Amino acid sequence: MLQNLVFATLELRNTMASNTLRNSETSRNVLKDNLRAALTTHDGDPRHPSVIEIIENLATLNPTPVPTQTSQLLDGNWQLISAPIFPDGKRLADGTYCYTLGRLAFNMFQPQDLTVVIQQVFQPVLPMEEPMQRTHDIVVDFVIAHPNNPSLRGTVRNLGICKPASDTVLQVQFTGGVLEPAADTDLQQWNAIFENSKAPTHSSIKDWVQSQLLKLMFGLVPPKEINKETGRIEFQMRRSPKGSLTILYLDEELRITRGQRETVLVCERR
Repeated sequence: MLQNLVFATLELRNTMASNTLRNSETSRNVLKDNLRAALTTHDGDPRHPSVIEIIENLATLNPTPVPTQTSQLLDGNWQLISAPIFPDGKRLADGTYCYTLGRLAFNMFQPQDLTVVIQQVFQPVLPMEEPMQRTHDIVVDFVIAHPNNPSLRGTVRNLGICKPASDTVLQVQFTGGVLEPAADTDLQQWNAIFENSKAPTHSSIKDWVQSQLLKLMFGLVPPKEINKETGRIEFQMRRSPKGSLTILYLDEELRITRGQRETVLVCERR
């Protein structure tokens, strides 16, 4: 009798645990669908109260308690599905966002004041040779906002690395950057814009001092001449400051992070 009671109790506990897991998974799936719908409704803005509430609820149901240590979920090619709301950006009438080229890449590519419209943002996270270290590149596909060159498209790739700082926080730093045209971009037109670009003239002593301090602090190595055969330009950053990125949610298809400036990014695995 006692043995049967023990078995019945264990079976009940297992059933309850299984039901809890199923209920949690169902709740997560509902919240993820609600998040996608809310982002669509509110122009992708992760700062909208409805979106914030859903993200907070999802974070409480995060199925990956130590995301920085869970490589099978952490690694992959992640695409930003929330709006690319970064500092100094401007939302256009069609819902897209534009930035200056300088703002997208530490003011290292010229012309810095060239306006570009973001089309999509990816972040490939891949293992590197050093244990626990991974790539943390930010890949921005853009189109040049210029009436005479409406079809010129390119990519800015900010090269970065990351490693765990805690179970939920990544330490991030950048090592350089690359600017290159998209495959279908007219290379002659592209080179005409970028090969003749000169360093900007600083409007004040303050601007000049700030520029020199950045180069000194970050170990910035300015780009060399453009590769006329590929349109590619590169720069290096030898002493990048270290930042942090908190992973709020991570599963097989969705990742939500918050940066030091409280910028929240919602990404889907591609």
